[in-house]
Amino acid sequence: MRTLAKERECAVIEQRLLDRNIAFECFFAREANRIAEASRAMSERFQRGGRLLAFGRGACATDAQHVSVEFVHPVIVGKRALPALDLSPMFRPWLEALVRPEDIVMGFGPPEGDREVWQALDEAHTRGALTIALPGSRGDYFWTPDIESPFAHQELIEILYHTLWETVHVFLEHRELGFDTGDAGFLYPYLGQCKQETTDVVTDVAASIQTKVAEDSKLRVQAGREEAPRIADATFAIHERVTRGGKLILFGNGGSATDANDWAIDCVCPPYGYRPIPAISIALEAANMTAIANDVGVDVIFLRQLIAQARPEDVAIGISTSGGSRNIIAALEEARKRNLLTIALLGYDGGEILRRGLADFPIVVRSDYIPRIQEVQASIYHVMREMLGEMQHG
Repeated sequence: MRTLAKERECAVIEQRLLDRNIAFECFFAREANRIAEASRAMSERFQRGGRLLAFGRGACATDAQHVSVEFVHPVIVGKRALPALDLSPMFRPWLEALVRPEDIVMGFGPPEGDREVWQALDEAHTRGALTIALPGSRGDYFWTPDIESPFAHQELIEILYHTLWETVHVFLEHRELGFDTGDAGFLYPYLGQCKQETTDVVTDVAASIQTKVAEDSKLRVQAGREEAPRIADATFAIHERVTRGGKLILFGNGGSATDANDWAIDCVCPPYGYRPIPAISIALEAANMTAIANDVGVDVIFLRQLIAQARPEDVAIGISTSGGSRNIIAALEEARKRNLLTIALLGYDGGEILRRGLADFPIVVRSDYIPRIQEVQASIYHVMREMLGEMQHG
């Protein structure tokens, strides 16, 4: 009986991932050209000395965090660091104080949009900034995906801003405006010195965007086929710990930190129809992390917090695209010693975390390209959140 039930659970997980593929592929087939055009417009602003100023409220603030770290700290070796800030904590005053005509202002919201975000974008537009609404119905560039699920909506938006980030670099490298690298030119030899036309590049970029989405789809199919049993078992194990009074303790670095933050917020402040689940993201604790990193070392920024926060009935969830981040390994090792349930969302081949068996449930997205790994990891933890909500309702 349990085998039949498990098969049904795995089939449900696979179908939810496939449903996302269908929705995402339709959207990007329709919008790829506009996304490419937005990327070119953004590259022009960066070449004029502009910055990307991003913001959102609630769970949408984690998208602003993610897009900021992607531009400032690119995961592709050799790509230029571009100025970006997450202004979510107080975006109206910060925009009023900071925004300049050459800037790019990007606002995030839930599927139905956010009126306060839209008003801030309108004000930035009047000051000459390039505005991008995700979602929205006005501004220089805006998209409103026809997706009701707030979880799938967030995943699509993450793919969208990843492709914006990737293709902005394409236009920078083609040197439409002849960007001058100055004394730092030796660091960015790919930029060249000659101005190049980009008329045909938009078409090529649009095709590349659809290729990226197709790669995502293949990874979701693979994850559904290979990882569904672990996803199901991990979800049931989390539910059992939460029923006993446990909480989720999430952590990750960079973009994975923002995914940990998003997962935690999805638990404690869920969309309508879902009940809250106790969860914290220790990746949100900037003061703790910087204090520990400064006084002891980066490798223990999560370990020290876990020691302070963990109870035996809790769940430790580490997110690592490489599977080898030392601070994630240290925290999972400590969690195992304390008999916490341990779960890891991993990329590549699972890395040292998988090889050393540091997670009770390691879930691996088998890719070596970080944006694609993160996009599929987002689908996985959102499917888990959906299932947890259904378990709460009995």
